[in-house]
Amino acid sequence: MLSPGRAVKVTIYLSEGSTHHGIPTYSSILDFLFYRGVAGATVLKGIAGFGADHHIHTASTVELSDHLPLKIEFIESREKVDELLGKLEEMCGSGMIEIQETIVAKPARLSKQKRFTPPEHMKIEGKARMMRIYVSEADRWKDKPLHTALVEAMRANDIAGVTVYRGILGYGAHGRVHKDKALHVSHDASIMLSVVDREEKLQAFLAIVEQMVEEGLVVLSDVDIIKYSYRALEVEVPEAASGSGSGSA
Repeated sequence: MLSPGRAVKVTIYLSEGSTHHGIPTYSSILDFLFYRGVAGATVLKGIAGFGADHHIHTASTVELSDHLPLKIEFIESREKVDELLGKLEEMCGSGMIEIQETIVAKPARLSKQKRFTPPEHMKIEGKARMMRIYVSEADRWKDKPLHTALVEAMRANDIAGVTVYRGILGYGAHGRVHKDKALHVSHDASIMLSVVDREEKLQAFLAIVEQMVEEGLVVLSDVDIIKYSYRALEVEVPEAASGSGSGSA
């Protein structure tokens, strides 16, 4: 939570068309900041500008409309920004990050939610833990499907991987049978999320699960990793990125 006093303002300049692992970069960064407990962030879209490629991009040029400049701004403590900066530099790709000293005169009023600091990512070798989370397809968290929000939270916290399964038949604590029927679209099916990672990482992530899952079942079990391939992350660079220029600010 921000407090009155010294802080830093971070501005990230991107191209609208840039992606990070197939997802718009600004969306990936916003999810990362959200699930890392940043006090708040704003995405702003430019209508004209140029960047490192020295090409003018304007909203009136249809063929270049996906290269308009974007910027993400947030204010946090110096310690928090230092903690996030390495990952932000990776996600930003060819964009630019600007950091300015600032003073918080009055912080925004925040909801009373626990902040979390997830552990660093570590490669799995040999023994590990499996977490299975059982929820309903109808469950929501902050106006989005709960299972979608859980996947986003796991990705933002560098959990090794997760798979979401949709049940075709089953019942839960209420004893009501949920069944897929022909020509009937059910929105209350059982959902299971299966995760495998180191025990300490899953134990730390449990604190986030407790905040997000109001009604459901979480199961932990020991597993042996037979084969686990870790692929180094690659930063995708768009063909014409204008986000690195500050002319659009």
